[in-house]
Amino acid sequence: MAQWKIDPAHSEVSFKVKHLVVSTVTGRFSSFDAMIEAEQDDFSDAKITFEADVAGIRTNNEQRDGHLKSPDFFDVARYPKLSFTSTSVEKVSDFELKVTGNLTLRGTTKEVTLDVIYNGTVAGLGDGSQVAGFEITGKLNRFDYGLQWNALTETGGVVVSNEVRFEIHAEFVQVQELVEA
Repeated sequence: MAQWKIDPAHSEVSFKVKHLVVSTVTGRFSSFDAMIEAEQDDFSDAKITFEADVAGIRTNNEQRDGHLKSPDFFDVARYPKLSFTSTSVEKVSDFELKVTGNLTLRGTTKEVTLDVIYNGTVAGLGDGSQVAGFEITGKLNRFDYGLQWNALTETGGVVVSNEVRFEIHAEFVQVQELVEA
């Protein structure tokens, strides 16, 4: 079984949420880790774990970042990490997968299904390593995870949408071959 570790220098974890109904705010997590274990070269049997430090949230606005870390949203003091553990992988085509798993955010765990594009595997930079690339997308309702804060505009619209879309562009490096006993 091959084991793969995310390369944070060549990966990005971001989310998008509608603001005032008409624009979109993008945020990123600056600190994260992920592992994949798989026997199949196409990752159709992958077991995936992911974790992000919520304190590393960045939206290009210090005041908004502070609000997101507060009890109104992520409550970083009580819930410093978000995590995902896959429970199944469905091969849709040669380069498309549906990955289902448990996302834990703010102490609440819910099942989510992610759309994954497998960009392929190539040799690393002359060191004998293998590198695999993925594009992962999904969405969730933030209210399902206790991120309940909202306000209404003067016209009755919401300040922040309930739906959060996320994108992960990930490069994984094969770290070792696991020997089964």
